[in-house]
Amino acid sequence: MNAAPLAGYTVGVTAARRADELTALLERKGATVLHGPAIRIVPLPDDAELLAATREVVERPLDIAVATTGIGFRGWVEAAEGWGLAARLLTRLAGARVMARGPKARGAVRAAGLVEAWSPEGESNAELLDHLIRSGVSGKRIAVQQHGEPLPDFVSALEAAGAEVVPVSVYRWTGPVDTAPLDRLVDAVLARQVDALTFTSAPAAANVLKVASASGRYKDLVGALRSDVLVVGVGSITAGPLVAAGVPVVQPARARIGALARELTLALPARATRLRIAGRDIELRGQAVVVDGELRPVAPAPMAVLRVLAAARGRVVSRRELLAALPSGGEEHAVETAIGRLRTALGEPRMVATVVKRGYRLAMDPAGVAV
Repeated sequence: MNAAPLAGYTVGVTAARRADELTALLERKGATVLHGPAIRIVPLPDDAELLAATREVVERPLDIAVATTGIGFRGWVEAAEGWGLAARLLTRLAGARVMARGPKARGAVRAAGLVEAWSPEGESNAELLDHLIRSGVSGKRIAVQQHGEPLPDFVSALEAAGAEVVPVSVYRWTGPVDTAPLDRLVDAVLARQVDALTFTSAPAAANVLKVASASGRYKDLVGALRSDVLVVGVGSITAGPLVAAGVPVVQPARARIGALARELTLALPARATRLRIAGRDIELRGQAVVVDGELRPVAPAPMAVLRVLAAARGRVVSRRELLAALPSGGEEHAVETAIGRLRTALGEPRMVATVVKRGYRLAMDPAGVAV
C-alpha cells in the first residue's frame, strides 16, 4: 500500500480562524500538524472599536456600503443585533447602494434582506475600488466593511477622491494571548523539524516575522523559510509580508483553504529526494523514508546522516562529515550509532555500506535515481 502523500511530513499552521479545518485537510493526507496561532481574533461582542464604528455608521445616512467578505458582513450584522443596533444598521444599509466584492459577500448581503447594486466579476478589491472611483464618490458617505486587516490603500483612495469613509473592521486580529505555541513552532522551523509552513492571512505572516525579530531569531527564520522549509500562503495579500522579506511563497490559483491544502499536497512531495538503493526505491520525506511504497519513520540523528549520504549520491562520506551533520554533535561513536539506527529504520542493512577507514556510502544502483 502506498504511503499517503503527506505522511512523514510535519506542517506548521499559523491560522487562528479555521485552523481546525486546515488541520483536518492536512491530516487527512497523512501530515503531522504543529499549530502555533500567530494572531487572535477579537470576539465580536467585546470589540469596542467595531461598536464605535457601527454607531458612527447609523448616525447619518449612507450613500454607499461596501461588503468585502461574507463572513465579515454577517458577523457585523450579528454583532449589531447583540448591541440592539441591527434594525438601525439595516435601515442605513437599505438606503445605500451596496457593493459586494464576491459571491460570498453577495450571499451575506442578500441574507440580510438587502440587494447589492454591483459586484465585480473578478472578485477583487481593486476592481471594486476602480468602479467606485469611476462612478464618482466626491461628497459621498461610504461605509467599508473590512475583514480583520485594514484596507488603507482602498480607504485613502476613496478619501482622496472626496469621499467621507467610515472603515468598519470585523473580526479584528491582534497578537495571541499565549505566545508559547507560536514560539515552539518557530523553534521547530529553525530546527528543521517543520517541512512546510502555512499562512492564511497577512497579519499572521507579519506577526510571525515580528515575533522572530523580537526574540533575535529573524535572520535564522528567514534563512530557513528561503531554503529548507516550504512556505504556502492562501493568496497574494497573505504572502505580502513574506515576499517583502525575500521569502518565496507558493500560492494556489484560488484563495481558498481547500486550494491551499491541495497545493501543499502537490508541492511538498515534489521536493522529496528519490533514489534507487540496493534494488529498492527510496523517497526521503521530513522525518521518514518511503521504501518501496512503505513509510518508515526515522529519528532525527539517523535522518540527518541519511540526508548527507543522499546528497553524496553514492560517494563515500567521512565520519567527520557525518558527525558535523548530527543535531547534537558528539564523538565519532555517535556516527556509528546513527548508522546502526538508520540501517534498522530502512529495513535493509545493505543500503548503507561501510568503507573501511574512510566512512560510509549509499549502495546506489547504477541509475541512481528512482523512477
